[in-house]
Amino acid sequence: MKHLVGGISSAGRALPEIDGYTPVIEKAAGAWLWDQRGQRYLDTALGFGATLLGHNPPSVVDAVRQTQQDMLMPAFPHALEEEAAARLSDLTGELDKVIFVNSGSEAVHLAARAARAATGRRLVVKFAAGYDGWFDNVAFGNAGSAPAEMPGTARPEKEGMLLLRYNDFQDVDALFAAYRDIAAIIVEPVMANAGCIEPAAGYLQYLAERAHQAGALVILDEVLMGFRLHAGLAGHLLGVDADFATVGKAIGSGTVVAALVGKARHMAVFDDGRAVRAGTYSGNPPVCAAVIATLAELRRQDYRQLLARGDALRQRVTAECRARGVALSSSGYGTVFTLWPRASAPEDYPQALAAADKQWSLDLHIALRRRLILTMPFVFGRFYLSFSHDQQSVDLLAAACGASIMAL
Repeated sequence: MKHLVGGISSAGRALPEIDGYTPVIEKAAGAWLWDQRGQRYLDTALGFGATLLGHNPPSVVDAVRQTQQDMLMPAFPHALEEEAAARLSDLTGELDKVIFVNSGSEAVHLAARAARAATGRRLVVKFAAGYDGWFDNVAFGNAGSAPAEMPGTARPEKEGMLLLRYNDFQDVDALFAAYRDIAAIIVEPVMANAGCIEPAAGYLQYLAERAHQAGALVILDEVLMGFRLHAGLAGHLLGVDADFATVGKAIGSGTVVAALVGKARHMAVFDDGRAVRAGTYSGNPPVCAAVIATLAELRRQDYRQLLARGDALRQRVTAECRARGVALSSSGYGTVFTLWPRASAPEDYPQALAAADKQWSLDLHIALRRRLILTMPFVFGRFYLSFSHDQQSVDLLAAACGASIMAL
């Protein structure tokens, strides 16, 4: 590609060349992708989690197409905004005030702005190795960076953003003992971009309680995990009392939409002038139509069946590899998980960093791609399943994973 920088618009989309060829996708439907040669692949990346229903769900496509015929982008309020907000708030509990934006990064940025305005404080805290968007301050301390390792006692800080060790109860206490100006904690229910590291029992609840005791607010970053475990927020399933949540990806079936939801008393900062928000394309009619149609579909889906199907896949592949003397473990959930070339899954970022094997991850991607399965080719990569992944496609994936891993 001569004109597109790097051949991609987002760095995560890069695929390695195999035998002189790199696929360029031309069509997507359900659990499948087709490249420019007409070759079909089983997809496990699913728009980095954005297509939970599967690619191009007909009801969503129809809703978007009809709305595009009616209106694309009026400058003034339109009826679909309130309807989409109402459908979303029905599923987010006390977080029943909604602002639509265009990306998860924007939603997190808006949440931090709201928390600072509501508390009058400066500092916001995120997990070391967590991913909360690509804007400068929150991109600080991402997985693979030097600050994320937090080797000493000093706590890294950049532009009012502090880092916190995930699953470390003592570090929570140390944080609040040392700082009195914390506006909010950004809480990821699962450390997805560090390899789907699961929360320790009671950790997220403890963190939220300590934050509230200190006068700080709690922001659930659910751009990735929201609506992936049930038709609602993962943090609510895990017992987290949050003040805000950011959602995206799964709520729009691949359309360009995200949202900030929050408790009314905190979202009031946008009404009384303490915080500003804007965005020409935020909440435009086609994406609101997509949200309405997507949420209606998600409410009808059998989450238990999909989660069980994914967990059975993980267990099957792990058991087959171990039976042949190949160390393998898995972290995450049935709809999003990471495979590790070691006997036990990491429980925190230092363990994940020690377990990470870039060459193994790349070799697995290549082996699966030769079997016509597309995966994330990088370390800490995730496997996603959608409601379009039926038992036959899951069995195909399980067999391919087992054979590929044992051949590495």
